[in-house]
Amino acid sequence: MKRPLLIAFAAAVLLVAGCGDAPEPSTIPASAVAPPLPGAEPITSAPSAEGTGGCDTEATLAPTGAQPRPGAMPAGSAMAAIVANGRLRVGVDQNTYMFGFRNPSTGRLEGFDIDLAREIARDLFGDPDKIELRSVTAADRIPLLQEKKVDMIVRTFSATCERRRDVDFSSVYYRASQRIAAPRGSGITGGAGLAGKRVCVAKGTTAAAPLFDLSPRPEVLGVTNWTDCLVALQQGTVDAISGDEPILAGLVAQDHNLEVVGQSIGSGAYAVGVPRGSDELVRFVNGVLDRTRIDGTWERIYAEHLSTLGPSQGPPRPGYAR
Repeated sequence: MKRPLLIAFAAAVLLVAGCGDAPEPSTIPASAVAPPLPGAEPITSAPSAEGTGGCDTEATLAPTGAQPRPGAMPAGSAMAAIVANGRLRVGVDQNTYMFGFRNPSTGRLEGFDIDLAREIARDLFGDPDKIELRSVTAADRIPLLQEKKVDMIVRTFSATCERRRDVDFSSVYYRASQRIAAPRGSGITGGAGLAGKRVCVAKGTTAAAPLFDLSPRPEVLGVTNWTDCLVALQQGTVDAISGDEPILAGLVAQDHNLEVVGQSIGSGAYAVGVPRGSDELVRFVNGVLDRTRIDGTWERIYAEHLSTLGPSQGPPRPGYAR
């Protein structure tokens, strides 16, 4: 069975199992195929699932009236400090096709999250290119905000009660269902088919949580990036991948031997993360997101990057608490 090569992401260099004849992943002893992926480790306890913890995970601060003009931010505000620095520093992904990936033809970072980050830079500076895009792992998102090494995170980042203790969030800009990707013909058709199987997720995400609710529970392997899950599946280290549907669709686009199967086992609601206590910045970002909802920008970037997922359901409505 021929397995297509991965799309040549700059950070996804482990292509040793990208092609050639091989049995299905579930039949290959991992030790006989390749050494473990760097950073891969079993996940033995469940992270907090989205929507649990007793808080309103989507509550956020409403914009305050008219947005300030680009380049003319209120004195002393977090936005003024960003403008004074000359660029917006944003933590993004470069390994998730459709949301944040490095185009191998141009070397440029592209995707839904990337374009959304550029819209924030546009409203800060009047120029979407006054931005410094920093590739970060899912596990590093919160530490980088706490250390203020980035101004914000736009990286398929869902607000949870646990995360809200450490960072603040904008309104939700995208909703996704969590599902499963498996090789065609593997016999895995949903969560019930994962009993006794090995399932890959990205560390630092909430994707492992729904897997711990399955009975019997599968073995869960955590890796650094979602493309590492694809390599692990091609190598035979795991039998399936579980993550948000658009992330899985991006992996399927890179290896047509895979398919997304089963019903939703969880959900994701992506928001922009900012350092804790940045109320002015939260309100400003929410103003940008409101503008993208109203002027058609959200729909435009959906059509450009996510149209393969099907017709747009429109941007999520914000949940303003005050």
